[in-house]
Amino acid sequence: MVKLIIGKKGTGKTKKLISLANEAVESSNGNVVVIEKGSKLTYDVTHKARLIDTEQYAITGFDAFFGFLSGLCAGNYDVTDVLVDSTLKIGGQDFEQFASFVEKINSLAAKTETQFTFLVSADESELPKSLGAVSEKV
Repeated sequence: MVKLIIGKKGTGKTKKLISLANEAVESSNGNVVVIEKGSKLTYDVTHKARLIDTEQYAITGFDAFFGFLSGLCAGNYDVTDVLVDSTLKIGGQDFEQFASFVEKINSLAAKTETQFTFLVSADESELPKSLGAVSEKV
């Protein structure tokens, strides 16, 4: 399943992600992965979650990001939750490419039985209508 948490900068999306990650660690029978651009969440997310900084892997664009997430799931059969901060900083600002990315991630989520949560710093009206079904406004 794919879930988008949408809101402008400063609306509390990252705090919600931290809370969701820490809750997922407590309820998961597998691994919880938190992905961010930079390393600002190091002290906020429990050490039981795997924290990944995309800058260490030179990920740019949604195709590279999809490949990275696919590899993560392929190499770790027990990943139950993937939570991503700063999605548009990692993949880019092209909302049509983002919609295509979400569609591919939805297929990956179904095949791997992984819950994906993406934080999107944008106004809901800026995003394609196709994303409305998986989005949650903060």
